[in-house]
Amino acid sequence: MKKVCVIFFAAMTTFIFVLTSCDSREKLYIYNWTYYTPNSVIEKFENEFNVRVIYDEFASNEEMFAKLTAVRKGKGGYDVVFPSKDYVPIMIQEGMLERIDKTKIKNLENIDPALLLRMTYDQNMDYSVPYFYGAAGIAVNTGKVTRFERDWSIFSREDLAQRMTMLDDFREVFGAAFSCLGYSVNTTNGREIAQARDYIILNWKPNLLRFDSETIGKGYANGDFWVVHTFPEMVYEEITDNPQLLADTVFFIPAGSPSYIDNMVILKNARNVERAHDFINFIHRPAIYAEFVDSFGLPATVNVPARRISRTSVPMYLEEELDRTELVDYLGEYRELYTDAWFNSIRAGE
Repeated sequence: MKKVCVIFFAAMTTFIFVLTSCDSREKLYIYNWTYYTPNSVIEKFENEFNVRVIYDEFASNEEMFAKLTAVRKGKGGYDVVFPSKDYVPIMIQEGMLERIDKTKIKNLENIDPALLLRMTYDQNMDYSVPYFYGAAGIAVNTGKVTRFERDWSIFSREDLAQRMTMLDDFREVFGAAFSCLGYSVNTTNGREIAQARDYIILNWKPNLLRFDSETIGKGYANGDFWVVHTFPEMVYEEITDNPQLLADTVFFIPAGSPSYIDNMVILKNARNVERAHDFINFIHRPAIYAEFVDSFGLPATVNVPARRISRTSVPMYLEEELDRTELVDYLGEYRELYTDAWFNSIRAGE
């Protein structure tokens, strides 16, 4: 029996390899955040442009940047990548990005002009096109947690210890701590960073099961976590088939929290620059953008016409909530103050 299984597995492996090898379509290599572009959108693009999309995911900007730095020499990397606002300036400075040919992306006209004013890092979209403007927040299972304040103090509650997680993302966690302490999420003051470090270690970390940016949604959906610091799409994607948990879930963004603009960029060593431009243009078709946000219960924060056709009647949060947040900025040389506090103190010994 074991021999038969081995033979069958070998035959199937050969069959799959032959099918893949015979795929004569162009290929587009995309590197994106987990839970961020619906499969239905990818499939529509593949069918319309006769392209096969090779799609990889990352859980943090740091993971993305480290991988791209390792493969940046010569062609062979990705075509379209989705860095956040604070990483676009780094990638421009490092010469990692292809200049955007705006003549090939007519749907740039659909982008909210008010958002462009916030894009101080690349206001003319020379190297990046905004994908989504949003913020992480807190999802609470009200079937398990009936009373709570809608702020970051929930992570200080000892009665919820080992039922809570926070993102494995130092800008997000520090940003939350800064908002509690009354500081800017972009502070470069060493004393304030140290104070936030101690606040996280003393008030939040003892109650956390872990810092987690990968299993948030599944852990929340199966009941392991009752309170999670999360990007809303990570939870929404996992609970849409569970009407009771969906009804029990409250998501909120505390005032003063960090917010982000995620972007689409084309790498300097892209294999398929032409189709990369097509993909960015495709994303900003109103119907496609509406499909994207509807799939994850998000407001259409970037694409204006998509707001009129979005079918999400009750998104995870309202766009107005973002008015109370502060955009994360590029830290430059001060980034080391954060990483030292994060890796050598907060995460030390894990």
